[in-house]
Amino acid sequence: MSRFKRAEVDSLAGFRTEKAEQTVPYGLLKAARKSGQLNLSGRGLTEVPQNVYRLNSDTPEEAQQNVSFGESDHWWEQTDLTKMLLSSNQLTHLSDDIRLLPALTTLDLHNNQLSNLPSALGELQELQQLRLSHNQLKSLPVEVCTLRNLRSLTLQQNLLESLPEELGQLENLTDLDLSNNHLKTVPSSLSCLTCLQNLNLSYNKISCLPDNLGQLTNVKLLDCSNNQLTDIPASLSQMLAMEQLYLRHNKLCLLPKLPAPMLKDLYLGNNQIEQLETEQLACLTAISLLELRDNKIKSLPEQITLLSTLARLDLTNNDISTLPASLSLLPNLKVLLLEGNPLRGIRRDLLTKGTNELLKYLRGRLKEDPERADEGHTAMTLPSQARVNLHHIKTLKLLEYSEKQVSNIPDEVFDAAADQGVTTVNFSKNQLTSIPSRLVEFQSSMSDVNLGFNRLTCCSPDICKLLQLTHIDLGNNPLSDYHRMNDDLN
Repeated sequence: MSRFKRAEVDSLAGFRTEKAEQTVPYGLLKAARKSGQLNLSGRGLTEVPQNVYRLNSDTPEEAQQNVSFGESDHWWEQTDLTKMLLSSNQLTHLSDDIRLLPALTTLDLHNNQLSNLPSALGELQELQQLRLSHNQLKSLPVEVCTLRNLRSLTLQQNLLESLPEELGQLENLTDLDLSNNHLKTVPSSLSCLTCLQNLNLSYNKISCLPDNLGQLTNVKLLDCSNNQLTDIPASLSQMLAMEQLYLRHNKLCLLPKLPAPMLKDLYLGNNQIEQLETEQLACLTAISLLELRDNKIKSLPEQITLLSTLARLDLTNNDISTLPASLSLLPNLKVLLLEGNPLRGIRRDLLTKGTNELLKYLRGRLKEDPERADEGHTAMTLPSQARVNLHHIKTLKLLEYSEKQVSNIPDEVFDAAADQGVTTVNFSKNQLTSIPSRLVEFQSSMSDVNLGFNRLTCCSPDICKLLQLTHIDLGNNPLSDYHRMNDDLN
């Protein structure tokens, strides 16, 4: 009776051992030998089975069997494993046996429970993508920094407090994501990653960026949101390829000076910016989106019109009390957000009607007081005592000389716009009896002409020389031969 009981206990123990052993279906391994890819994501693995590490080392089972030369799959034609996906498991460690898969180019370990990495990882010299996000890593082994072919390294959502100075050795890296960690600084060697195009440092505790960060001249996207930055190094002005810059939720007091000719999107919400300076605005020559919400801005300078490419301006929750009417002159502005500002002189219902209605209202203010829009350093007084807005010529490519009641446009007006690539001309509400002959000087660039409300009786054939012309306004003129004018234009 006792012998029976002992046998029963031993049987259960063997059963438990067999159940705890994790294996990968044979068919999956066989397919991986043929394709060079193995997907083990979301299988509840607590460790990588040994037969996975030895996939290209051990002789396959089919080698022990009788095989026919007529079979389509021959075991000796196996391919080295190049891509292994182990994401969304419960892995707590990775064995040094990972070195047995030296042909790997992609290794995906994201969303596991890894707290450390084996030094053998540095032997995977063909590795191009290493995904380690959403783990519990507190440090990055120096050996990872020897992976010279690495292109993409994702480490977001870990517990990293520091990075090895050797990180700068990853000279071919194009994408680096270090967001959502505990970093207080980043190594100065980061500037050696000259192939980098996307760098994400958001959601850390970084108080300052390396002064030499500007050496990353190929970076297109830089995200430093949700840190503790009080200033931006001047060297960032050297990052001429940058198209998107995220600086939300920091402690910046000034708009950074960023002469980046490619910068299209700049996010500066939730900082402590109080003033927009002309010098900084003038640098944003290609800006399309400017987010300044939740700051302490009190006013907008007239020079906001320097941002001729701006399409979206978010000024939500600031301290702005008045708006410059010149804001309506921004030719590409489609979205203007102003909720949460103590604006005076603008009805609240007007704000709720949307951007178009608000800009229409501001244009109305310009018409009521047109001289005011010319105040400052952008107006030029000509010998004829006429005023020409040089700022509009340079930034908006607009030559405006309207409501002067003159019979001839002074040569000085055309001289002021010479070689500026003017696309729009407004000579309306004057006393012109003929179309100014010098308009042909803009034939390679001008697309829109307004000659309405003059005393024109006919249309000059010179109009036909304006090769880029798409719109001409001749309304409210005493034209005597409309059909002849159409013949001339055709």
